[in-house]
Amino acid sequence: MDLNAFITSVNDMIWTYVLIGALVGCGLWFTWHTRFVQFRMVGEMLRLLTDSAVDTVEEQVKEQRQGERSKHISSFQAFAVSVATRVGTGNLAGVATAIAIGGPGAVFWMWVIALIGSATAFVESTLAQLFKQKHKDSFIGGPAYYIQRGLHQRWMAVLFAILITCQFGLSNNSIQANTICGAMQEAFGWSPLLVGCILAAMALFIVFGGIQRIAHVSSVLVPVMALGYMVLAVVVIVMNIGLMPHVMKVIVLDAFGIEQVTGGGLGAVIMNGVKRGLFSNEAGEGSAPNVAATASVSHPVKQGLIQALGVFTDTLLVCSCTAFVILISGLYEIPELNGIALTQSALQSEVGAAGPVFVAIAIFLFAFSSIIGNYYYGEANIRFITPNPTVMTVYRILSGGVMVIFGAVASFELVWNIVDFFMAFLTACNLTAIVLLGRYAFRLLEDYRRQKRSGIKDPVFHRHQLPELEKELECWE
Repeated sequence: MDLNAFITSVNDMIWTYVLIGALVGCGLWFTWHTRFVQFRMVGEMLRLLTDSAVDTVEEQVKEQRQGERSKHISSFQAFAVSVATRVGTGNLAGVATAIAIGGPGAVFWMWVIALIGSATAFVESTLAQLFKQKHKDSFIGGPAYYIQRGLHQRWMAVLFAILITCQFGLSNNSIQANTICGAMQEAFGWSPLLVGCILAAMALFIVFGGIQRIAHVSSVLVPVMALGYMVLAVVVIVMNIGLMPHVMKVIVLDAFGIEQVTGGGLGAVIMNGVKRGLFSNEAGEGSAPNVAATASVSHPVKQGLIQALGVFTDTLLVCSCTAFVILISGLYEIPELNGIALTQSALQSEVGAAGPVFVAIAIFLFAFSSIIGNYYYGEANIRFITPNPTVMTVYRILSGGVMVIFGAVASFELVWNIVDFFMAFLTACNLTAIVLLGRYAFRLLEDYRRQKRSGIKDPVFHRHQLPELEKELECWE
């Protein structure tokens, strides 16, 4: 058995028998105990994001006038960095892969895991804010920090830090590079190795600039690339609006169809929908909390709500647009087409030769912003393990350089299998932690709601409100 086949069999066993049940079970548990926060508080999520975006623009104008730069990143910038890692290859290549392998029904299960998982995203990001720490010019935090300070399990915290560094800082960056190079080769015929070297040089320049540079780059790139891609996808959908009832019917029937049940294929449909959905929206994986912790807010729940909105933005909007375009084209039935090539071919069939070129440019922006966001996840967790600057320098070279070039030349199957392998163990570790610590997120949400009901527009949290944790909370004086 070759390496790809072995990793595939291990991944299928882990995902089928462990993670799908854990993800859905935890999502339902958090949905119930937060009283359906992801549905009831959508209006508050949008208000918080809008207010934060306005404040960010005003602050940037003030900084330019005074010749200064803020030492903390805003709630909106933290949202932009996390969306930068979510909105990327998972939306263009990941959705295509799920449909090509699992069939149209995989889209339905991507929606399910997003609707349920947004409650999980709320809990993990709220906990990250609660247990964050001060670090030089910004805050720092994430699952490794709330595992150590909340559960007092250093070994588990270090394990998580190692897993997320391997998953995001290293293997996930190879996925982004692989997808960019595949798109450029499909559209322009450029050598993957050449594109990989150029990409690595650009990534290294950004990652040596720190979280402030990452935040400023992402807050510009993310809205532009997401809106541009969605506009094109919506145009294609509107042009084929008559086919949409058929597309929805195909998705639902394939998700629950008799053929899948009797043929033993239903498990493959669900597994691919859940895997690619998790890769795209990251709810429960423990990645987004690392950047959620860096935001400067007055109450931990604020960033939890904003990060929950990010799951909706990613899966229900961007992923759905890609899925609809592919299903409208009908090209998902061609076995030779997979990944980014399927998305490019689907757009080409609808808008002509400009389709692959547009996707190549879009995926470059999507995936490049994901590379720099992924890098930060690893940086935050390496700093948790050791302050040694030499280790950080080596990591930066590996993340922004070596793994980017590896992804450029490695096979499509190998890079996705490696990512699925690390993603399984990373998610299992984080879910265990947030189930044990979830009660604090529930209490914080109740406090936030209580303050809102009393007429306070901008709720504030102080650490004395959780006396049993007061010594562990560094940033809520």
